[in-house]
Amino acid sequence: MDKSDKRLPFILTLGVILADQFTKWLITVLIPAGGIGASFMGDFLRIIHARNTAIAFSIGTSMPQVLKVILFSAVPLIVLGIIAAYLLKTDSLTRLQRWAACGILGGGVGNLIDRIFRPLGVVDFIDVKFYGLFGLDRWPTFNVADAAIVVCGFLLVLSFSSSKKIS
Repeated sequence: MDKSDKRLPFILTLGVILADQFTKWLITVLIPAGGIGASFMGDFLRIIHARNTAIAFSIGTSMPQVLKVILFSAVPLIVLGIIAAYLLKTDSLTRLQRWAACGILGGGVGNLIDRIFRPLGVVDFIDVKFYGLFGLDRWPTFNVADAAIVVCGFLLVLSFSSSKKIS
């Protein structure tokens, strides 16, 4: 695989970062913190302005700030750097795996930007009704970066599991 084939999926990384940061900027400009900007299909989908100083599902909210900086900023920065370097060096990934990994990378960088530059926390704004499933009235609020990580992570796992069945 030549270098341009390895680098092309990084367009997705950049696209996710830009879409994530632009939507977060819009939310901070248009909706006051804690406010609801819009509701669709009744209250099934809401666009709100929430902040998360922890990680997924607000895990780690009560941790000391120093520990949060190390675990939620420094460690992810190192891991994202390792992933990027691996993507540039390896020839063992399929195109789908490479694109999915670059989507995950973009989501990780998008949230890391918030953790470093937004002292009030990561901006989350997509709020979906969950109808009491798993004891949740609403799914934890998320953003474009989170969605990219989940969707691309699912594609990556699916591609690895189906490639093992094929060979």
